[in-house]
Amino acid sequence: MQIIEWDDFTKVEMRIGTIIRAEVNSKAKKPAYVMDVDLGVLGIKRSSAQITVHYTPESLIGKQVLCVCNFEVKRIAGIKSEVLITGAPDETGAIVLAEFNLPVPNGSRLA
Repeated sequence: MQIIEWDDFTKVEMRIGTIIRAEVNSKAKKPAYVMDVDLGVLGIKRSSAQITVHYTPESLIGKQVLCVCNFEVKRIAGIKSEVLITGAPDETGAIVLAEFNLPVPNGSRLA
């Protein structure tokens, strides 16, 4: 594991947002969803994620997730992905979202 300085950590804008729209990304080579995430003061941002094993588009609506907001915008399967929704792989490699059990204001920065 590489040790980083506190200043390195503070450069990463990790914020909480609520998924307000999710649909299948029909242009993706591997199954994926396109989602709109309400990030409060940062506005609504779009993301694409390969999270189809554990989630349906309907089950994603209203989930609060942790997003990295200051990566460069990236084109993924025909969409402009503006934020990275975070998660971790389960024992099979399928992604489980990093989400919150209690409500947090959209746009809150991870502390």
